[in-house]
Amino acid sequence: MFTYVFKTLWRHRTRTLLTVSGAAVAMFVFCFVGSVQEGLHRLTAGADANRSLIVFQENRFCPTSSRLPEDYANKIRDVAGVKEVMPIQVWTNNCRASLDIVVFNGADPEQIQKTRPIKLTSGSWQQFASQRDAAIVGRNVAQRRGLSVGDQFSIGDVSVKVAGIFESTVPSEENLIYTSLLFLQYTRGLDAAGLVTQHEVLLSEDADPDQVATEIDSALRAGTVATKTRRKGAFQANTLSDLVDLIGFAHWLGYACVALVLSLVATTTVMSVQDRIKEYAVLQTIGVRPVRAMRLVLAESTVLCVVGGVLGTAAALLALSLGGFAIGAEGATIAFRPSLGLALTGGLVSLLVGIVAGLAPAIQAATVPIVDALRQA
Repeated sequence: MFTYVFKTLWRHRTRTLLTVSGAAVAMFVFCFVGSVQEGLHRLTAGADANRSLIVFQENRFCPTSSRLPEDYANKIRDVAGVKEVMPIQVWTNNCRASLDIVVFNGADPEQIQKTRPIKLTSGSWQQFASQRDAAIVGRNVAQRRGLSVGDQFSIGDVSVKVAGIFESTVPSEENLIYTSLLFLQYTRGLDAAGLVTQHEVLLSEDADPDQVATEIDSALRAGTVATKTRRKGAFQANTLSDLVDLIGFAHWLGYACVALVLSLVATTTVMSVQDRIKEYAVLQTIGVRPVRAMRLVLAESTVLCVVGGVLGTAAALLALSLGGFAIGAEGATIAFRPSLGLALTGGLVSLLVGIVAGLAPAIQAATVPIVDALRQA
């Protein structure tokens, strides 16, 4: 009977192609929105987000406004539960929300290699550690900016030589550029000698993050600059608060795309059934049972939706894989990446929507009065 279904769809090929293309576009948007939500979840709720802390200047937001003494690291190391402290100087070309944000993180090269989940795909750590103005660039940044090892890259007052390109198991890392701490501190125009933007604290396995955060702020209370210490995930969620609200609203856009596919496929299937109402009456006359007639219609709607959904999902995954898209604000970035979960969700949603869209026309085809249908001109 599948041969019959495909011949029926091909008989009205223009309508079929328009329906498939509409479903593909809607599922493309659905998967893109899903990728943004996955990126936000990874950034704010991953293992790295819950097992490390960020010490930032109190009541400051943009990285350029936070200026902490670098020697705070010595006091932080004395707090129980602290495994490692990495002073970081952050510089970004734009503190507002942007799709092409560039974020420099200046830190000790040895600590970067030791603590960051990154792997060089080209270049060398030795050159990065030995050359003061050298930088290692995340894969997504290199892809967007067309950078390769040996290139000179400048933005604003910062000019670096690319010593390596890296990839990471943490997608947001691939949107960063790492330099040495001293380079950013003494870059003309930044005036940050002896100062850092933040201290990143790695915790021991048995440490309570919230308790350690409180103790760090207490230990630094007598210092020249007041601090606010939070889990890395909470810090990034607060930093991206405006984008979090926007992404939450985009969640409803994903549902709207699913509703659009449902409406589109259901309308097409209803039109198909009404055009062939006599045909279904004939099928019942020659012995096709109502349940079989329902299965034929459900097969039509499911094929339309699944083909369109798979095409849209595949296009979205390909675009996400090749585009290296990210959005960021105030030095934090959300990476958009394809994933197996996203692919499975797209396929499953397409299948379910196809079945639901075909239920009403399938019942109509199965319950058509044979005599009345055959009398229609």
